[in-house]
Amino acid sequence: MKNEASNITVVILAAGASNRMDEPKQLLKWGNSTLLGSIIEKAKMLNVKDVIVVLGANYLLISKIIKQSKITILNNVNWKNGLGSSIAFAVKHIMNDTIRTDATLFMLADQPFIEVDFLNTMINQFQEGKQSILATSYDENKYGVPVIFSKSYFKELIQLNDDKGAKYLLKKYKCHVKVLIPPAKNVDLDFKKDYLKLYKTYFKK
Repeated sequence: MKNEASNITVVILAAGASNRMDEPKQLLKWGNSTLLGSIIEKAKMLNVKDVIVVLGANYLLISKIIKQSKITILNNVNWKNGLGSSIAFAVKHIMNDTIRTDATLFMLADQPFIEVDFLNTMINQFQEGKQSILATSYDENKYGVPVIFSKSYFKELIQLNDDKGAKYLLKKYKCHVKVLIPPAKNVDLDFKKDYLKLYKTYFKK
C-alpha cells in the first residue's frame, strides 16, 4: 500500500520522432508492454502527485494507445525544437496547475532498465536531504536523466528550447547536484540494432 504521496510530479519525456529507429520507439515492444508503457507503469507505482507524459511527434497514434493509463498527456506541438522545449512545456503546465508541486522528476521513455526501487530511492533521498538537484550517474563521470529539480529552478526550466535538455542547468548549478548510481547500467535506446540486441537478451532466452 502506498504512503501519502510526495509533492513531486513525474514528467516522462516522449515527444521525439525516433528518426534513428525508423518507427516510434515509444511503441516498441518491451516484455508484455511497450518501452513507453513500461515506463508509465513504473512511474505510476511511485508515491507522487501526478504522472505527466509529454508527446509530440506521432501524438495521435501514441496518445490513443496510452490514454487508458490514468495519466496526464500533453501535446508539445513544438517538439522539433528538442528535449528542452518538452521540459519547458511540462513545467509551464505544472506551474499553472492547482496541484502543489515542490519538485519534478524527469524520465525518458527509452531507459527501460531504470527500476522502481531506484526511482523511489531518488525521491526519498531528495526529500530527506532537501537536495536542489538529484541526478543519475552515467559512464565517464556524466550524469543526467532521471533527474529531480526542485521548484526553485522552474523559472529557468521554462526558458529551455533546444535539444540539450537541462544539461545547461546541471552544469550551471553543479555545486548543488547530488548524483546517484543506479544498480543497472543506465542505457538509452537510440538505435534499432541496440534495441533488438537487448530485447533478444532479456526476453528471448
